[in-house]
Amino acid sequence: MRRLFRLAALILPLTLAMPVQAAGFDSVSSLTDKGFHLSAEARLLDDDSVLAAIEPERQLSPASVSKSYLAAAALDRWGPQHRFTTRLVSEARPDAEGVLHGDLILDGGGEPALTTEDLWRLVQRLYQAGVREVSGRLLVSQWRFGPVECITTDRCEARERTRHAYSALLSSAGVNYGNWCVNVAPAEAPGEPANVIGCDSQAAILAIDNRVVTRPDNSGTQISAERVTRDGRDVMLLSGQISTNAHPRDIYRASSDPADQMALTLLAMLDQSGITVTDGADTTQASPPPAAATLAAVDGKPLQELLLRAMHYSNNYMADMLTLNLVETPRADLRSGGAAIEAFVAGIPDHGPVTLLSGSGLTPENRTSARGANALLDSLYHRPSLFPSFAATLQSPANGVMRFIRRGSDTFQRHVMLKTGTLNQPVTVRAVSGYFRTASGRWGAFSVLVNGTGSTPYLSWPEVLDPLALDLEQMIDNH
Repeated sequence: MRRLFRLAALILPLTLAMPVQAAGFDSVSSLTDKGFHLSAEARLLDDDSVLAAIEPERQLSPASVSKSYLAAAALDRWGPQHRFTTRLVSEARPDAEGVLHGDLILDGGGEPALTTEDLWRLVQRLYQAGVREVSGRLLVSQWRFGPVECITTDRCEARERTRHAYSALLSSAGVNYGNWCVNVAPAEAPGEPANVIGCDSQAAILAIDNRVVTRPDNSGTQISAERVTRDGRDVMLLSGQISTNAHPRDIYRASSDPADQMALTLLAMLDQSGITVTDGADTTQASPPPAAATLAAVDGKPLQELLLRAMHYSNNYMADMLTLNLVETPRADLRSGGAAIEAFVAGIPDHGPVTLLSGSGLTPENRTSARGANALLDSLYHRPSLFPSFAATLQSPANGVMRFIRRGSDTFQRHVMLKTGTLNQPVTVRAVSGYFRTASGRWGAFSVLVNGTGSTPYLSWPEVLDPLALDLEQMIDNH
């Protein structure tokens, strides 16, 4: 009996100590005192031991940490070297004079990072194929997906007007991340209107309402830009001032219709390349005819490079374009894309529930838990063929593209790789998820999801990253 009492006396302190050790985010936990909801967990990946936890199974919004799910699902589906292809096709062939007697069709391949540089190569290859004139139309086909239903406020508003680039609408035939670009440069003399041209063509592709005035040297540059839609045509409204000694500025704003933007841009490029199109340009949701053959094609960048850009710059357009590409049937929408990611997550052991209406995290209804996010990280860590490409999509605070993550001690900055997520509406979201290396070289995963309510105060990133850096530094040093 005495042995049992002694054994119980030994076990009881250990039992009581376990919740304290699991609670372990001593600095991060202070956010609960301000009324914020938390789900947090840190664990070692070699023996699956939990180092710290705060309600790890609580379902909260991950914001752009959703992109980690998209990156993992895309790598699982296609592998790091996959490329998307954009083609120019036609049922006709150029005759001896270079005339294509029929329509020229751009078959949008869903390339998330297709730019005008790619289109110039595509046009050059068409010219090399002998085409000098198209007697029909230029048709831009977005049969894979587009126009995609807008399910977030910012994207829905962008159909009429926008002051942003991140809210770009989606189409499998989009270019330049769904954004118009104009270049603003000072005139030679103060008082004159600034010089404004399109970034992608010698001829004006969209209408420009220029009210930017040139001011004397060192007067400062302040430019306001809004893209509006008038009578079915996009117009860039510009106002403000630019100094005579200022460098030219490129300004990006989301277009109202990415497929139409593609049609107008490509038509201008064909004209500048000496290829005339008799009947103008239009868009279609029909797929190219079965008899259409490829006249020119251009491959996009490898998937691993697309993911690096989408994750490092938290590019919503690229992330949701990749999400739509995960849908195997035509006419994809973001809900079906999110369902494809959810189906991938269902195969991750011990993940638990997840809700993804988009791969970008721009949809505030997305939900996961810290334990689930760590299960995702753990599953990729144990896949050697994919882990290097996945880990490369995360940022080291010491070298982060986003300056706001360059915080904390040298240990935090150089032993951690992370993805952040930010939303301010309808509630504040600050989410962080990634890997760390301990002092002894062991790998760990951590996820911290912080969600506000209608009554919580504004939450800055330093209020999250500074305490997180302190907590992770202790874990790194102690293991």
